[in-house]
Amino acid sequence: MGLTIRNVIWVVLALTLGACSSLPRGAAVEREILRGADDADADFAVYPVTRAFLPSVREWPGNGGADHAWIGRSQGSNAQIIRSGDTLNLAIWDSSENSLLTAPEQRMAQLSGVRVSESGSIFVPYVGRLNVAGRTPDSARSLIQRRLEAIVPSAQVQLAMAEGRGNSVDLVGGVTAPGNIVMPDNNFTVLAAISAGGGVRDSLQNPQVKLVRGSQIYTTSVERLYENPSLDTRLRGGDKVIVEADRRYFLSLGAAGSEAQFPFNRDEVSALDALAIIGGVNEGRADPQGILILREYPASAVRPGIRGPRQQRVVFTLDLTTSDGLFSARNFLIQSGDLVLATESPVTSARTILGLIGAGFGLVNTANRVTN
Repeated sequence: MGLTIRNVIWVVLALTLGACSSLPRGAAVEREILRGADDADADFAVYPVTRAFLPSVREWPGNGGADHAWIGRSQGSNAQIIRSGDTLNLAIWDSSENSLLTAPEQRMAQLSGVRVSESGSIFVPYVGRLNVAGRTPDSARSLIQRRLEAIVPSAQVQLAMAEGRGNSVDLVGGVTAPGNIVMPDNNFTVLAAISAGGGVRDSLQNPQVKLVRGSQIYTTSVERLYENPSLDTRLRGGDKVIVEADRRYFLSLGAAGSEAQFPFNRDEVSALDALAIIGGVNEGRADPQGILILREYPASAVRPGIRGPRQQRVVFTLDLTTSDGLFSARNFLIQSGDLVLATESPVTSARTILGLIGAGFGLVNTANRVTN
């Protein structure tokens, strides 16, 4: 009977060790992920991130995320400019006794609420239609007065302007007080509009600016605008400025400090930055030589004539145990949607197996004491 107990224990131990490849773990071992990478029909490519590799990967296309250009700063007029949709209020003074413009005992004719048409013109009695769009209020006043002088030599014109939609921009979200902002002059910039809206909300992570101009979309970050005044582009009437949190993110899994989805907290996040954001790796489980970054490129990135990866699915490997690996990780940029995977150290599995063996011998010794 005692022999049977020992035999049963040895059988259980053997089965347990035989199943060591399926031991409970929080992540795969690096060799498991990269198995088959050298096969001719492999559907993914592996690239170690080293100093020699960095210049090449910088020239690869992006992984398909939205990438909009931005408009550099240009200089405009500091004066107001009349545009379609603006409203003009005219006061025409005439001191002559038999004025065509005023009634007896009156010296001023008031033309209020004269709206600038879509074609940029207004109608003035005895003069006809005048194109005033693109002019400053003073230039438009001079034009009207010159045309009136041919009919009423003593006429004097005053002009006041109320801006319409063509002289305003929409500030949409991401600021304290969003809404329609009237442009005080032709030098009104993106940062000026954001300031007029009360500034960017503190809750936004790495706020981004999206400028919608007609059918075109331009994007940059608020941080870039702060640091580079040449990017603080001036606005045009009808522009829409949208301030929103950075939508880019990356994932972390495996023996990482935390497993979650993380938003980009700055314009450029390196692999080393990403590891710091996720809280590093689990020092008791992770393999510092087996930090993997998984990325999927669009089909256009692997077309002939395009400098890019061999396959759409790519695994970048980082070795954090060498100086070159650490420096290269600091210069390798994460892209939106990347997966940072900290693989399990083979030593962890070995410790588990040794623990099982020790436990098994303990059971056998116990069985021997029982049977003896």
